[in-house]
Amino acid sequence: MKGSRDLIEWLGQDMSLKIFMCLEDPSDLVRTSAVSSSWRQFVIANALCKKLCLRKFPEASSFARVVEIKNTAESVSTSTKDDSAKSACLEREHRVYASLSRVLTTSTVENCISGAICASSTDNYPEESIKNTLEPSDRVDHRASYWSSKGERNPSAGETLIYKLASNLCLITEFHVHPFQAYFQFGFPIYSAKAVRFQIGHPRLPPKIESDERDELLDFQNFADEKFVWTYKSPEFPMVQDNCLQKFKLPEPVLCIGGVLKVELLGRTQTQEMDGLYYICINHVQVVGSPLSPAFDVEMIDERGKCTLKYHPGSICKSSTSEVESHRFIESIRTWEQIILNTFRGAGPMIIDDNDSDYEYLD
Repeated sequence: MKGSRDLIEWLGQDMSLKIFMCLEDPSDLVRTSAVSSSWRQFVIANALCKKLCLRKFPEASSFARVVEIKNTAESVSTSTKDDSAKSACLEREHRVYASLSRVLTTSTVENCISGAICASSTDNYPEESIKNTLEPSDRVDHRASYWSSKGERNPSAGETLIYKLASNLCLITEFHVHPFQAYFQFGFPIYSAKAVRFQIGHPRLPPKIESDERDELLDFQNFADEKFVWTYKSPEFPMVQDNCLQKFKLPEPVLCIGGVLKVELLGRTQTQEMDGLYYICINHVQVVGSPLSPAFDVEMIDERGKCTLKYHPGSICKSSTSEVESHRFIESIRTWEQIILNTFRGAGPMIIDDNDSDYEYLD
């Protein structure tokens, strides 16, 4: 239209920035940047995707820089005054933070614990190892499966369990802890803690916990608490002395950086009749959230929690393609099941169009 002016130019930079920052959904911001080249430049130049991500997930402020990995070659940001390099850096941050925001708001949830690292104490190793808490059942191979602390005379004495998460970057929404009920003891006592708290962090030095030769040592002090840096601490949640999976939902989803979880079991409720000491016994621990690997990873820079965010753009595409193919396979199975049922019921043939699918419209 003759005489028309760009909205950003008409409103001015400050007012336009206030309006754009009212957007909540990162997808809306990406669509906004696609309106015109001037709008895209405005979004990129003002790092709006990064600002939106930081507003929704303040933990992302730990990212000192971002790296985009393509064809095994790393495109690393550099501190230079060259305008073209600065523009390329802003473009890269726009892509990375836009993708990160989308993944954080659309990922499916699962159990994020991948392995056990150590416990502050273990009563009988390996029969009562922390590894038993990875199994949801209290019986495995016809034997009791649980972790047990050593006995204490002080009921306020706490214990800690440390786990390895499935990814160095996880969006965590809640934690689950199942106290163990000793069905083989008189009165079936439940050795619950009084309260529980969770921390997320990273090792000061990468621990070698993969070797089977070190398995015997994992329940002792080889990986003491001071060997980790804890960057997030949850509120304290009261536990009940009940034989059930107790769920503790965080006030807000938390972007956990570092790949290590500490479960703090605070206080004791149950004594063992045989020795009169207080114990804590745990059947199962879960962390509910979304691992962000392989699309995203972090490399820790220092003990303050600053890190490099690594982005693998090809991983998101492969993951999406795999999910679509999986959905198509499931739908195909369901369709053939319906054909067979219709045949038995005498409902007549069912016409199938293999190309009839809504998946082509999915983003």
